Amino acid sequence: MKKRLVTLLILAVVLALVGWQVYIRLTAAAATGQRPGAAMAVAVAPVHKGAILDVQVFTGSLLPKSQFVVSPKIAGRLEKLLVDIGDEIKSGQLLAELDSAEYAREVEQAKAEFEVARATVEECRSTLDESKRAYDRVVALREKQIASASELDAAEGTYRRAQARRRVAEALVDQRDAALKAAEIRLSYTRIGPDWPDADQPRIVGERYADAGQLLKANDPIVSLLDIRTLTGVINVTERDYPRLRIGQPAEITTDAFPQDTFTGRIARIAPLVRETSREARVEVEIANADLKLKPGMFVRARIEFGRHDNAALVPSDAIVRRNDRQGLFAADLAARKARFVPVTLGIVQGDRTEILEPEIRDPIVVTGQHLLEDGTPILIPEKRAPENGPPAAGPAEAPPPQAQGSKIP
Repeated sequence: MKKRLVTLLILAVVLALVGWQVYIRLTAAAATGQRPGAAMAVAVAPVHKGAILDVQVFTGSLLPKSQFVVSPKIAGRLEKLLVDIGDEIKSGQLLAELDSAEYAREVEQAKAEFEVARATVEECRSTLDESKRAYDRVVALREKQIASASELDAAEGTYRRAQARRRVAEALVDQRDAALKAAEIRLSYTRIGPDWPDADQPRIVGERYADAGQLLKANDPIVSLLDIRTLTGVINVTERDYPRLRIGQPAEITTDAFPQDTFTGRIARIAPLVRETSREARVEVEIANADLKLKPGMFVRARIEFGRHDNAALVPSDAIVRRNDRQGLFAADLAARKARFVPVTLGIVQGDRTEILEPEIRDPIVVTGQHLLEDGTPILIPEKRAPENGPPAAGPAEAPPPQAQGSKIP
């Protein structure tokens, strides 16, 4: 009894599926005005030969080639700020001045202490000369047995103490000299003029963080300097396209700020890892910006060409359909007036054009009405319309060939 019931259930499911397929066919036929089993009206077009590009477009942002913040090394009041946003700056150019009165007094004090130390050295040298002469006399008298041993020891001790005092005085001179140089360096820090390795390349003031009269601590920002003669476009590339990138690969850059202009760049750096959170890798594109037209922070699109096939077999992308988990298109058998499903291997897809790698297709392909076709469906190809006031045109109507896309990004 159970087996019979199971058999009846399976039969009911099969009949329901068949009925559903019949309903879909009837509905599709009714939507197109076709009777069941009647020929389906379609439009066809030949397979065209032409060039097709494997191009991907990535988005990102522009960064300056280099950027650093100018800050004072010492604390003080900002007395003068000699630059503003947008100014071009040369290496070593004076940008700002701090109040230097306190540091100038430190230099004067250090100079005075240095002079005192030098004078002390001269005094110690004079004392040393006197003690040496006295010691030499006692040595001579001791040789003649005139001076006693205690007198010789006393003269020797005085001489050695004079030598030690001279060494201490000379060391003090070095110490005072170092203190003077340190004070002079601190004084020089009140005049802020940064420099950079490529001194022949100017920088531009990007931001201003302080105003004249403001009290600053050491390392408080004053202005930022940018190098924008070469910009870096940072784009994120998915792991599918990541293996196809190469250092030095050219890229065409466009931006919404200048939609009619295309800028030239090249891939300079490729991150050695793909971020786990986004499955994307950071790629940096260097872009020449000699006229300073592009600015950091702009949104950009980078168009990178991965390949090009000339004399490729091209069909409209809409002509590609799936039947029974197979990808293909419908070829029009004009003699039998039937549509024949042809599984195909696809190559490059560029917009509304798709490359067919295999097989070679010689028949026209269906470009309109293909979604309602099955293998062997009868087709009806309308005749071409006759031109106005002219003889009727013979032959089936064909869809226009796919339009070639330009290389410029819309």
